[in-house]
Amino acid sequence: MFELKGNYFNNRYVQPITSGPSATEIFIKRECPSNTSEELWNLPVDYTHIDEIVESSVKGFKTWRNTGIEERIKVLRNYQNLLKDKADEIALAIALEVGKPLWEAKTEAGALIAKVDVTISDSLPRIELKEYEDILPNTKGSVHYKPVGPSFIIGPFNFPCHLANGQILSALIAGNSIIFKPSEKTCYSSQLMFDCLANAGFPEGVVNLVQGDGETARRILKSKDIKGVFFTGSKEVGLKIIESTYTDLSKLVSLELGGKNPAIIDENVNMDFVLEELIKGSFLTTGQRCTSTAIVAVHENIHQELISKFHEMAKRIIVDHPVEHEETPFMGPLIDQRSLDQYLLYMGMAKREGIEEVMRGKQLDKKHPGYYVSPSIHLAQKFDEASHFLSSEIFGPNCTFIPFNDFDEAIDIANRTEYGLAASVFTSEQAKFDHAVKNIDAGLINLNRSTVGASSKLPFGGVKNSGNYRPAAVSTIDSCVYQMASLEIRDTTPTGSIVGLMD
Repeated sequence: MFELKGNYFNNRYVQPITSGPSATEIFIKRECPSNTSEELWNLPVDYTHIDEIVESSVKGFKTWRNTGIEERIKVLRNYQNLLKDKADEIALAIALEVGKPLWEAKTEAGALIAKVDVTISDSLPRIELKEYEDILPNTKGSVHYKPVGPSFIIGPFNFPCHLANGQILSALIAGNSIIFKPSEKTCYSSQLMFDCLANAGFPEGVVNLVQGDGETARRILKSKDIKGVFFTGSKEVGLKIIESTYTDLSKLVSLELGGKNPAIIDENVNMDFVLEELIKGSFLTTGQRCTSTAIVAVHENIHQELISKFHEMAKRIIVDHPVEHEETPFMGPLIDQRSLDQYLLYMGMAKREGIEEVMRGKQLDKKHPGYYVSPSIHLAQKFDEASHFLSSEIFGPNCTFIPFNDFDEAIDIANRTEYGLAASVFTSEQAKFDHAVKNIDAGLINLNRSTVGASSKLPFGGVKNSGNYRPAAVSTIDSCVYQMASLEIRDTTPTGSIVGLMD
C-alpha cells in the first residue's frame, strides 16, 4: 500500500485524527482500477485541520507577496529539479491510481517539469509591470498586476498532477499562496508531486495540501480568506462551486469543465491520417479527457468507408494493465466502478434511443480484475437534442458518427451540444477551416489534428458549459492577479495652477 502523509500546512505534514473521542469516522478506500484486488491506500477524512490550513495560507501569502520575483523563480527552479528526480515514481503512481498506460503516465510526469519553463518564459511576461511616461502632464502611469490572495486549487483525477501543476505554478509565480486539494481518487500521485513543492524552499504557509472529500472542498470554499478558486472537473461540480461562492464578490473563480467535443471530416481528406487522429482523439486515456472526441460529423460521401475502417482499427486497440502487460496497451481501465457502471448505462441508453451500435462497449475480462472496457462506436442519422446519449459527456471511450452533406450543416452539428471546449476540422480547404473558426463555439479549434492534446503556450479553456471564460495553460496566470493602476508625480514643485483661490 502507498503511504498517505496527511495534510500539509505550516510547512509540515499532519496526520488526521483516527483515535479518541474526536476521531474521524469517514474513510476513503482506494483500490487499483487495473487490479481491484489490490488496495492502494486508505484515507481518513478529518475536517478538524481546515481552519489551520486556511490560516497557514493567509500567513504564507503575507510573506510571499513581498518576495521578489528572482527569489520566486529560484524556488520554482528548485521544485523543477526535485520533479526531475521523482519523475519515474510519479509516473508509476499515476499509472496505478488512474489506470493510464505507463508510457502515457510518463508523458504526464514529464509535462510537470516542462511546465516550469513555460510558466517563467511565457506566462510571467503577461503580468509584468507596464509603465507609461507622461500619461498626464508631469505624471507617469503604471499598471501593476497584484496577486489575488490565498488560492484554492481543486485537481481532477484524469490528469492528477499535470492540470493542477499548471494552476499551482501560475498562482505561485504571481505571488499567491496555495491550498491544493487533489481528487480523492488520486491522493498518492498528487502527494508525490506536492512533496517536491514541500522541499523546494518556500516560506512557511506558502504551499499547503489538504486531502479529503467534497465536504472538505466545500468548507474551504466558504472561507472568506480564500480569494482565488481553480477547479478542473465536471459541469455538475462546477455549478456547485458557483453556488457556494457567488455571494462572495472577493473570490475570483476559474472553472475548466467538461466537453462533448466534435470533429468535422470533410470529403477531401487523407483518410488514413484522419483515422489515426480520430483513434487518439476518442480513445486516449480511455476517453477520460475533457477534450476527447465524442461527436464526428462526417461527409456522407465517405462516411460508410470511414466508419468501417475506424471500426477495424478500434478492434485492434490493446486494453490491459498499465504496468503488468505482455503487449503495450493503448488503453487501461476506467477510473472506478461508478465510471464503469455509467459507461455501460450509456450503451443501453443509445440502444433505447434508436442509435445504431457499430461496436458495442462492454466490460472486459483480463488477467487482473479491473474496470476494463472495450471502445464503442455509434452512428446517428442526425443530431437530436432530445437524445440524452448524444448530449451528455460520457467520459469513456465512445465515438458517435453523424453524416452531413453541407459544411454549414456540420458546423450546426458541432454547435448543438451544451458544451464548447474543443473541436477539430479535417479538410484540405483553408477557407472551410477559417469559416469554422468564425462559427464554431469552442475554446479550441484544430485543423487536421484531433481534439486532444494542447500546447501550454496557448490558452486552454471553453465556452458555454465548458468553462467560465477563464482559460488555463498560458492564460492561467491572468486569473491569479488583479490589475491596479497608479498615477505618479515625481516633480512636486507647486505649479500654482489651482483656479478660484483668493489672493
